[in-house]
Order: sequence, then structure tokens, then C-alpha cells
Amino acid sequence: METKETGSVWQQFTGPNAGYVEELYERFLRDPLSVDEETREWFQIYGMPVQSQNHVHPRDGEKGKRALLREMNQGSFVMEYAHTASGEEQDWLEQMLMTSRAKRRPDLRRETLMRLLEVDEFEKFLQRAFPGQKRFSLEGLDMLVPMVDELVKQAASSGIKTVMMGMAHRGRLNVLAHVLGKPYADIFSEFHMAPNKDLVPSEGSLGINYGWTGDVKYHLGAHRDLREDDIREVRIVLAHNPSHLEFVDPVVEGYARAVQDGRDQAGQPVFHQDEAMAMLVHGDAAFPGEGVVAETLNLSRLDGYQTGGTIHIIANNQLGFTAEAHEGRSTHYASDLAKGFEIPVVHVDADDPDACLFAVQMAFAYRQRFHRDFLIDLVGYRRWGHNEMDDPFVTQPQMYERITAHLTVREIYGERLFKDGVVTNEELELASERIKNKLTEAFAVVKQGETRQVAPADSNFFVTQVDRVSSVSREQLQEMNEALLHYPSSFAVYKKLEKILERRRTVFSENGSVDFAHAETLAFAAILAAGTPIRISGQDSQRGTFGQRNLVLHDRNVSQTHCPLQQLPHAKASFAVYNSPLSEVGVMGFEYGYTIQAPETLVIWEAQFGDFANAGQVIIDQFLSSGRSKWLQSSGLVLLLPHGYEGQGPEHSSARLERFLQLSAEDNWRVVHPTTAAQYFHLLRSQAAVLRVDPRPLIVMTPKSLLRHPQAQSTVSELTEGMFQPVLHRFSENREGVTQLVLCSGKVAIDLEQMLSTLESSGEIALARVEQLYPFPVSALRDIIRSYPHLRQIVWAQEEPKNMGAWSFVAARLPEVSSKDILIRYAGRPDRASPAEGMAGMHDYFQRKVVEEALRVSPIQ
Repeated sequence: METKETGSVWQQFTGPNAGYVEELYERFLRDPLSVDEETREWFQIYGMPVQSQNHVHPRDGEKGKRALLREMNQGSFVMEYAHTASGEEQDWLEQMLMTSRAKRRPDLRRETLMRLLEVDEFEKFLQRAFPGQKRFSLEGLDMLVPMVDELVKQAASSGIKTVMMGMAHRGRLNVLAHVLGKPYADIFSEFHMAPNKDLVPSEGSLGINYGWTGDVKYHLGAHRDLREDDIREVRIVLAHNPSHLEFVDPVVEGYARAVQDGRDQAGQPVFHQDEAMAMLVHGDAAFPGEGVVAETLNLSRLDGYQTGGTIHIIANNQLGFTAEAHEGRSTHYASDLAKGFEIPVVHVDADDPDACLFAVQMAFAYRQRFHRDFLIDLVGYRRWGHNEMDDPFVTQPQMYERITAHLTVREIYGERLFKDGVVTNEELELASERIKNKLTEAFAVVKQGETRQVAPADSNFFVTQVDRVSSVSREQLQEMNEALLHYPSSFAVYKKLEKILERRRTVFSENGSVDFAHAETLAFAAILAAGTPIRISGQDSQRGTFGQRNLVLHDRNVSQTHCPLQQLPHAKASFAVYNSPLSEVGVMGFEYGYTIQAPETLVIWEAQFGDFANAGQVIIDQFLSSGRSKWLQSSGLVLLLPHGYEGQGPEHSSARLERFLQLSAEDNWRVVHPTTAAQYFHLLRSQAAVLRVDPRPLIVMTPKSLLRHPQAQSTVSELTEGMFQPVLHRFSENREGVTQLVLCSGKVAIDLEQMLSTLESSGEIALARVEQLYPFPVSALRDIIRSYPHLRQIVWAQEEPKNMGAWSFVAARLPEVSSKDILIRYAGRPDRASPAEGMAGMHDYFQRKVVEEALRVSPIQ
């Protein structure tokens, strides 16, 4: 309430002066620290510079300040911020609490109510039209839609061009309909299990993607371009999402960072914060329960992964399926995990729309001011069971007695606005009827029973596209090599490393050999020169797990680094390499997301050891291997997975090759196991070329002991000539005498070649390395087998146990490339529960046994 004293204070400002004061106050509301201290204190004491009853009561001194904070932190709005370490941030949050929560304009409140009517009627219509079908209703958390609306509006007003959004299935259909603008008819069509292609626009402001196998309706994403006025436009993207809760979180962060990074110039990518903003909607059980949430939050302030602040909303219905809070978390609030990352938290009642929208405005203003994450705990309930076929009274009878009797937020807010004179009951009834009619009309146009045909996969993609790579001349490669070995005059390279790098200088002049790391660096240089940006991320990726890479050099005297690939004069695109946090699923998900929004970029995720990649298995299974067939979402992500049996035990030997091969189908990716530097060089360049056509992932079993092995090194001419070969094979001089063909993949080939050279029967045996396992090189293998007219048996040799590695995959395909009278047999470790031996002596014994068995000429009867 305005006092006489307050009114007289503002009466001294008239005309242009009054307008200026009001402008200052608007700035103060958006950011209290944007005005000087004296002006700030004035507004804190006297409130709004207009005759209004909506300003905050004046408070003098600390006692009054504490009273106001208590008043603000009760009822439907409670804030936690004492855990933030920054005094500046705490001051800002206090100022926002004390001064910014003015009563909203009637027209805005009316607009919110109309939105709630749409949300509510949509859910009720689905319940009537499709009883017993899952939809994961938003009822009880209806305010999520107006809150997302407000965030998008705020983003557009601030010049943010793209809002990247991730959420689970709860309320997703409502968000798709009302935020993304997905037509009601499309959604109804999906309920009939008959998506009508005519209802899915291929062009225009809305984009909805379906793969040829598709996905359930509450997993699908979409994107939409919204125009706030004649100037400002914002794109909102809702990421496709599996039912594996929260795993979309790092994917969305990768989306945002890809849009924020400028990659069209040489050097480090240029970060443009306002190009995009990430928004994540979490579940109250999943937020504290799924470890990927903590991994994602940990990325928020790291140079290679931060996105300028993410807005988090916990859609808190106070249940996790049937589990209650005390069964699902060890903390008081579902949001408490965020406090460990110094993220401010607001708890807000989902039945108080004005408080909810104030929370959103505060969250966005904080994000823009401090470029940090902010979390809103939207506390509501779930009107139905976990899904609409589930009866919640079985496990929460008392809770659901109360929920059944509880008014909806539309009813609560409608009564409030009716009492305030903002709307009449007649207006509400007419608005409700209009929405119902719109839903009914959309339902009427859906053709029941119509099914969408499954489109076939392109089974010849890799045959026709992968090897279209222009060659790089010896002269070009030599120039790049020299540039990569040029350092600033004041830069002191570590002595031991300097000697290693200097050896690279002589490769071209003395016809030396190129090892894996050198070939990789030259490939990166050639790719950058062709205009393709590169991003590498993984634990210890700058140096390389095995000390082989050294893409970032450290001055031995001062704290200074130098990245030669960022100074390459030939480069036409950016280069970035980041040491990631000790995370697999979070970082792999981030890099996957990056590839979706930056398909022209060669993005590489590297495991410290391939064994640890299975910590990211959800990203591999739900996104990387199947995203294209489910959602028509193409990723060009490269996984580098160190793999090979060298006696380092069960945790440092196997990248679980068998799992990638099990997931291989419909040309969804390439799985390769290169054993020479030249093969690796050509692989990287061919992958960069594929990005321009139709990106597909590349899964690489990378070497460890072969990184510096003489037999794995290549000549410069092998880099400048030829291309990647799916099978490496030197045809025997005496083809008539060959009776046994040993096929293998990876490091074991070196062991086989070394032992074969000592055998008297070596003329009877031919060796071939299968460098590409998927797509399986049928044509190349068939040609090799046909070249040996007296072949009696084919042996598949592998280091891995029989139930692992490539054997099961290869055994099913070898009959296609050989004749019936040729025996196919296995040579390798027996079936095992653990991938490798833990003792060096035992490893040596079994490794030798594998090689001897593979080279035994007489066939097993």
C-alpha cells in the first residue's frame, strides 16, 4: 500500500524527469546492480516511481530487510541461495526478492489463464478420446507450459536466437502441441498408431522428424521458429528423448554449445553466448537419482562445455512412479544436488501462476547477469497414475483422495482472476468452448487405421560415399608438417618431447616412417585445410593416454601452452581439443549433441581406455546407434576406443567390440580396427568427407602397443596415395599352394605375422586383416577367398574370448563369402565371463596359444 510520504517523494519528478526515473526503475527490476548504489537504495525504500498499489512496501534497515525476506520466502515461493559462494550473486538475488515481485498486469494474467485453459482442455480431450492409452499427462504441473512460454519470450527479448530444450515424457505432448506448435491432428494420428504423412509438414516453421522405424509419440522432438515481433525471432528445439530419464541432459548442452561456437575461422572456436540457451526439465525422482545429472551439472563451468547458464526446472509431482520421496532420495529437497554446484534454487507452488512466472523471470535475469545455471523446483502433483493405465490408489490412497478433491490450477487461477475483475465466467466458458471445438475438429480429420510405410535403409551408403576423398599431395603434407613443428621463439618445449617431435621433421627428407600419432596430426591438418572444423574431447586427450598425441604443448619454464593446429596457416576452420572431466556418459552425450547441431564438424570422443566406454552405454544404445532409424537424426560422432590384449588385465584390454557389432544394422555406422598409420589417416579423412554428404558415426578400435610399433608405421607415400582398405592382404606368390586363410582383426595380426615367418608351413597359410568389420567387407573377402583355388579352411583368429570380440558376428557372415566345402573354424580364447586375464604370465600363455592354434594347418575333424 502506498503511503502519503512515498507519494510525495515521486511527485517531485515530472515530465521527462519522471520518464527517466521510470526507465531507471525498469532497469533496476531487470538487474538491481545495473543502477548505482544511491538509486538502488532509493527504489528499495520507496518502491515504484508511480502512483500504484503494486510496489513493494518500503523497508528501512536490516530488520526491515529480514522481515521482507521472510515475507517473500514463505507460502508459494521459497528461495535457497546461501550456498552460493559469490557475495555479488547473493546481493543481487536479495535485491530481486525485495523489489521485483510486483503484481502482474491484468492482460498478462488473463493471457496466462487462457494458456492454462488450452493445456487443461487438451489433456481432458486426450483422456476422453483415447482412454487407456499412455500419454503421461501434465495435469498437476500445468504451469510448465506458461513457464516455458515465458522463458522463450524472455530469450527472444534479450537477443538469444535459439532455445534448446530437453525433457522426459511427462507433459511432452502438451509441450509439443502448445510450445512447439505441433498440430493436434498429428498427435491424434499418432494415438491411432497411424501417423499421417500429409499431416507432417516437410517445410515451414515446424519440423518433426521420423525415422523409418519410428518411436513412440512421447519421445519425439521438434523445432519451431517463433517471431516475437517484426524484428526478434527465436528458434526453439525440443530434443528427441528416450525413456532413459535425464540422459538427454548432456545432449541438449551439446546442442547449445554447437550453436554458440563459431567454427568458420582457424584457431580456437569463438564462443557466442547469446546464440543459444539450454533449458532442461527434470523429474523429481530422476534429478537426484540419475548420476548423469551430476555429470551434466559438472560441465556447466568448464571451458570446453559451458553454455552460459542453463535454466533447470524440476517438474516435481512428489512421486517417482510409485516410490515416495523418502524412498527415492537421501536429501530433503529433490533439488539439493544443485546446491553442491552453487546453483540458486527456487521452490514454487505449481498452483500459483504468478509466483511461477516470477520465478522464471528471476531465473532468466540471473542467467543473463551471471552466465550461470539456475534451478526452479516446480512443486505440484500428478493427477493420474504414472501413466493413464496405472491406478495410483493402490500405493498412495490417501494422497490420491486429496488429489481427486483438489481443484485444477485452471480453476484456482480462474476464480482468483474472477474475484479481481480480470475475467468473467461467461468469457471463460466461451474460451473453453472454442478450445474444445478446435480439438474436436482436429480429431475429425484424422484417418483411422492408416499406417505409415517403413522406409528402407540405404544399404549401399558406405560403398558409394565413404571413399570419395580428394588426395593430398606430398608437397602439401610436407608444408603442413613443417608448420606443425614451428613454435614461438620464446616457447620452450619439454626436452624429451622436443626430440620426439623433431624426428617428425626428417620423415619427408629421409623417407622415414610415420607412426599413428604423427599420421593423426597430419590428417587433422589436411582436414582443417579442406575447411572442416575439428573438435576432440576426452580424458587426457590433449596429450593422449599413452603420451603419443601431444596436440597441446606446455612451456617448460612458464605456465604457457601452444597448440600448433590452431596456428596452422593452411587451416580454414577451427580446431579445439579438450581434456574432459572424468566422465563417460556425460561427455559422450555432450559430444553426440554437438554433432547434431554442427553436422559439418569432425567431432571425436576418446575413451581413456576402450574398456571405460561402457559407462556411456546408454548414449551408445539409445542415441548413437539408433537415433537415425528412430528419429532420422544423423550424427557423425567418432569414438576412439583403445583396444588390445597386452597383459594389462580385464579393465584395460577390451572396448567390448562385440557390443558395437551387435548394434550394427541398416548402415547405421562404421566399425573399424585399423592396424597401420596410413589406414588411420585415410579413415579420419574419409569420415570428414562423409560429414558433407550424410553423417554416420565411426567406431574405431584404436591401438595401444601398435602406436609406435615398426610394423604399424607407414611411409609418406602410403598417406598421399590410395585410400582406406576394408581388408589388408598381400596375395601369396604361390596361390596354388595355399590351403588355409587366417582372418583376424587388430593387434593379433602382428603376432600372427611374426610367428608365421618362423614356420616351415608358411607357404600353405595366407593372412588377411579385416580392418572394417561393419559394414562387413563381403566383396573384398570373396575376392581373396576365390584367389586361392585349393583353400580348405578359413580360420578366424582373435585375442578376445569366444563369446566376445568379432567371432559371433563374423561366423554368421563368412558362409556368404566362401563355399560350402571350405571349413570355417575359430582360434582364440574360450568363452569367458571376464574379458582378459589378470596375471601377465597367464596372458602370455593364452596369447601364444591363440596364435599357435590359428596357424595349425591340419583341419580339426
